[in-house]
Amino acid sequence: MTAKDCGHNEDNRKKLYRRLFAAALGFTAAVLFTILLVWLILRPSKPHFILQEATVYAFNLTATNLLTANFQITLSSRNPNGRIGIYYDKIDVYAAYRSQQITIPTLLPPSYQGHKDTTVWSPFLGGGAAVPVAPYLAASLKEDGSSAGTVMVNVRVDGRIRWKVGSFVSGKYRLNVNCPAYINFGDKKNAAAVGAAIKHQLIMDCNVDV
Repeated sequence: MTAKDCGHNEDNRKKLYRRLFAAALGFTAAVLFTILLVWLILRPSKPHFILQEATVYAFNLTATNLLTANFQITLSSRNPNGRIGIYYDKIDVYAAYRSQQITIPTLLPPSYQGHKDTTVWSPFLGGGAAVPVAPYLAASLKEDGSSAGTVMVNVRVDGRIRWKVGSFVSGKYRLNVNCPAYINFGDKKNAAAVGAAIKHQLIMDCNVDV
């Protein structure tokens, strides 16, 4: 084989590699375009959260502005999408009063939510730990409890979710949920005693940002 033949074969191999690379690149681009097109057509709707009830085991403020708040809540999430599933990768739930966190976060187990499915969690919040609150918040808390008898506590959810369309799974998206819970310590009309605790029926829609 002459040097000319060797050079010709080398050129053919380079052309073949270029064609294979171009074909692979074109196939990848077509797949990504198809996924993007399906994604834009489907447009996933954010999940719908409802705070169903809250059982109050302790809600005590000391003279030194230490708040002990222990709850068990029932929180539901519904996936409104008919063709898109939702992975809940990391979900923290905690209670807040006027934007200050008053319980340590409770981590919910990772889960997958299918099309039109509903997931229900019943975590405990607080764990018995007393949390220091700012003096102005302590004064506000005392005023709310003494004058109106109702304290608005916000149940918050911070987490990461992913969308699933067919075999495609998206990257992670930030999930923020805010559920108002009006705890009435005077009127027990919508509450029931559970041992030493008080269970409040709430059924409150939550604000959801993704």
